[in-house]
Amino acid sequence: MALFTYEAKDLFQWLVDSADIVVVDVRNAKDFGRFHVESPRPFTLVNISYYDFMENEEESVARVPKGSRVRIVCAKEGSARYVAEIFERHGYDVGYLVGGIKTWGNLLVPQLVAKGNDYELFQFIRPGKASCSYGLISGKEMMLFDPSRNLEFYFGFAAEKGCIITKTFETHLQADYIAGSRDIAKRAGAVFYANDGDFKTSKNPYTPLLDGEIHSFSLGGPKVRVLFTPGHTPGSTSYIIDEHFIVSGDMIFINSVGRPDLGGKAEEWAGMLFDSIQMVKQLDHGLLVLPGHYIDWEEANSELIFARILGEVLERNKNIYDIDDLAAFVEFIKENMRPQPEEYAVIRLVNANLREEEMERQEELDLGKNECAASAYAKAQEARGA
Repeated sequence: MALFTYEAKDLFQWLVDSADIVVVDVRNAKDFGRFHVESPRPFTLVNISYYDFMENEEESVARVPKGSRVRIVCAKEGSARYVAEIFERHGYDVGYLVGGIKTWGNLLVPQLVAKGNDYELFQFIRPGKASCSYGLISGKEMMLFDPSRNLEFYFGFAAEKGCIITKTFETHLQADYIAGSRDIAKRAGAVFYANDGDFKTSKNPYTPLLDGEIHSFSLGGPKVRVLFTPGHTPGSTSYIIDEHFIVSGDMIFINSVGRPDLGGKAEEWAGMLFDSIQMVKQLDHGLLVLPGHYIDWEEANSELIFARILGEVLERNKNIYDIDDLAAFVEFIKENMRPQPEEYAVIRLVNANLREEEMERQEELDLGKNECAASAYAKAQEARGA
């Protein structure tokens, strides 16, 4: 069978469909360990370095059962093509990922969360970052929440829906990925909204939010209520849509809450987070939580959407939400702190428009799963019995 190429969206669909494939990642072990393809379904993933194929082709190929349908992934595409050609010579059905692992990292998968008489609410899942952005459409207008830097996706999606992007909102100054609101607003002529608590010292051309203010569309549609929920950052903000959904950013996660130590002020911000948690517990427990990140695919529902009602979220995280003493909460945060990735300090500066990076460097900074939850590390350690 002839060698072929495939795109990140093809790989995601194969994985969702539980296709009988073997994904072979030919990057080095360090890069593979930092970030690799993950799936909502079980699949076979093998890491065999490109250099292994150069040094011992026969032995490396033999690590993948004969007759397997092989899909190669590498850093930038060239190495994947080289290895794919080797597998082809050995009689395998083989294809390689166009553009390398960065295309997986930038992939956005649209999922319809809800459809009303006058609106559609979409979750845009980014499997490579374990993050979610959102699009709310009414009439011929679309509002975005926490868009990534994959501008072509958002504009293409808006065009498919016959609408224009009129507003783009940030839940906070992101540390784990390069945000897209500034560039989207510039290109679309949309209004860029953010909280002064995070953005006042930035050089972004944004419009400050007010706690409790309402945003609406030109011709009816659902209302969007701003709710300040400081703690993950001083300017963390949630958005309540139609009093049915809460776009919670890094405040409320399906498993855990947002860690408050990314700005280097763990105790100070932990106090704000504790107060916001008390406020969250008073919200309507029937609100559908739409988080900014997830830890793994276990959090998705049967439709592979990351959304759970607030009551369930509170129950899943009783160990956090039931802490009713500030000192005990701060101690919990300290116990769950771990080093943040070095890239986060740079990403914050880029998102504040205080530093510029070349496109290739932005791609490097933007790769890898998020580290934004307060208890992910502790849970992982406990699961390993460490």
